[in-house]
Parts: sequence; structure tokens; C-alpha cells
Amino acid sequence: MGAPRIVPTRGIPYPTGDPSLDAEAEREWRRRLLEKALEALSTSVSGPTVFDPAGETQPA
Repeated sequence: MGAPRIVPTRGIPYPTGDPSLDAEAEREWRRRLLEKALEALSTSVSGPTVFDPAGETQPA
């Protein structure tokens, strides 16, 4: 079973944040992550596709 949409995060211990960032930078990271997740849900894909919050969307 494959995942058609992949939104990578910082890692398993902190899937929606990054404790190494200050509060404002972490808030910005979380916002980018949410926006990228919403983009992933609203994008039609034909196979596994990676939606990277820090960069471009690419087929997996």
C-alpha cells in the first residue's frame, strides 16, 4: 500500500514542530507545514508525490 501524498516533517519525535527553533520560527514552520498539507490534499496526483514544506513538490 503506497501513500499518494507525502508531506515530510522534522521527524518522528516532533512531527509538527521543531524544538530547536525559537517560538516565532517554529510558528512559521508549522504554518508552512499546514499550508503544504492543504496544497497536497487539493492537488490531483497519479502516484506517490512528495510535498516538501521547505521546497518544491516532486514525484516520489
